[in-house]
Amino acid sequence: MPAASTPAAPTPRAALVLLAAGEGRRSGHATNKVLLPLAGRRVFTWSIRWARLLPMFVETVVVVREGDQEQVEAICRREVEGPVRLVVGGASRHESEWAALQALAPAIAAGDLDVVAIHDAARPLASSDVFATVTEQALTHGGAIPVADQRSLAPREPTEVLADRLVAVQTPQAFRAGPLLGAYAAAHADGFVGTDTASCMERYTDLPVRCVPGDATNVKITFPEDLFLAERLLEKVDYDLSGGRTPPHGRRLPHLPTLRRARGEGTR
Repeated sequence: MPAASTPAAPTPRAALVLLAAGEGRRSGHATNKVLLPLAGRRVFTWSIRWARLLPMFVETVVVVREGDQEQVEAICRREVEGPVRLVVGGASRHESEWAALQALAPAIAAGDLDVVAIHDAARPLASSDVFATVTEQALTHGGAIPVADQRSLAPREPTEVLADRLVAVQTPQAFRAGPLLGAYAAAHADGFVGTDTASCMERYTDLPVRCVPGDATNVKITFPEDLFLAERLLEKVDYDLSGGRTPPHGRRLPHLPTLRRARGEGTR
């Protein structure tokens, strides 16, 4: 009698929290930098595109600054397929994360979410592979963050010795949903403000946070020239960071109406 096959593990259910409430003054524009155009789309919708190719992402929360809601809603209607929830952020990154987690709290308490991935909307080139890796590692271990080696750093003083390995921490950062919500609730009660999501988890939980390989192309839009760099990097990969994935059943990818102009077939 043939052995019974092992049932496939259920797909984890994850929420994407996109932090888009910053001002971005150093980008050289009066508007929020994540609302700027980048190769036919707005900056913040690129990472939604790559994350939502993964069927595990069943919820998307975009944290916006007060006054940007109407513009972000209009952009999402044009460029994002499926529902997106908007939440007004706070004065700091930590407060914005807490606002998003409060919005997700009922689903987390009901057991409807296994993992929350928090991502900086100013990093439009985070690939589907990165989102998949941090989410899967978070489910297994508790938390995961992408890091990239910083080999080009030099000491300030000739006698100073740098650590054997210095890394830059990137996003998305993913964590088990229940412990993440608990950590931020405790931080709120204590008045603690973390520098990033991992710092809050490390303070209030015993769960390990795994470092996974980041990507040098996962650049953050900070200065005006970063938009130019991001477009060149997108062009180099033919505007595709999907890792060969296709949209899950019932989803489609919105058309990119200005892609040919972005490739140099028209004026910029």
